[in-house]
Amino acid sequence: MIFTSYILVFIIFFVLILLFNMIKVLKEYERGVIFRLGRLIGAKGPGLIILIPVVDKMVRVDLRIITYDIPPQDVITKDNVSVKVNAVLYFQVLDANKAIVSVANYFEATSQIAQTTLRSVLGQVELDDLLANREKINAELQQIIDDQTEPWGVKVTVVEVKNVDLPEQMTRAIARQAEAERERRSKVIHADGEYQASQKLADAAKVIATAPNAMQLRFLQTLVEVSAEKNSTLIFPVPIDLLESLKGYLDRGAAR
Repeated sequence: MIFTSYILVFIIFFVLILLFNMIKVLKEYERGVIFRLGRLIGAKGPGLIILIPVVDKMVRVDLRIITYDIPPQDVITKDNVSVKVNAVLYFQVLDANKAIVSVANYFEATSQIAQTTLRSVLGQVELDDLLANREKINAELQQIIDDQTEPWGVKVTVVEVKNVDLPEQMTRAIARQAEAERERRSKVIHADGEYQASQKLADAAKVIATAPNAMQLRFLQTLVEVSAEKNSTLIFPVPIDLLESLKGYLDRGAAR
């Protein structure tokens, strides 16, 4: 009787193990790649999957987008500047069969390809392009990595360069360059303003040359504006023509 009970317990335990190995439940974002006696049957799921014990083996594959933070890479740019660059990579498995059969570990393979491509591509650009043309570089990185991972059933959706660590000396040099550029722009703007002012003065001189009395009116207007400031000292310009007329009047008076 006791022996029969042991056998019954053993059978129940064995049946539970068989059921555990036979019945698999896959989530919506999972696929199960089935191998039957070592041969690829295909990907199944999501939902309830029934396997043949001992004969079938299943490998789960996650189809969600994976975020991989590429570690900082030592890069020497085209203009021989040593920098540390890190980036972020977004990829997902589109073909579960290829991801399992074509490569031993698709995640590790994709990460190694991303690191190598990051060093290779950034080594072909100058520092100014790396700092200014991030979008172009990101697109080039994404295209190159995606072309290499496509045979594995892996799709690279986004590659973004996150941070560029510059040496301290290079940071100071860039700051000096930016300061010199701003100073150059200020001098150009000032010179352009002087040029425009001279043009306006030349145009005004042409107008006054056609109407000599306009100069006297301008003198009177300037006198009114200065007087309005309530200054104790008043400097009033006198036209040369007025002095010559006064001199001629005095000369005629002396001749009489």
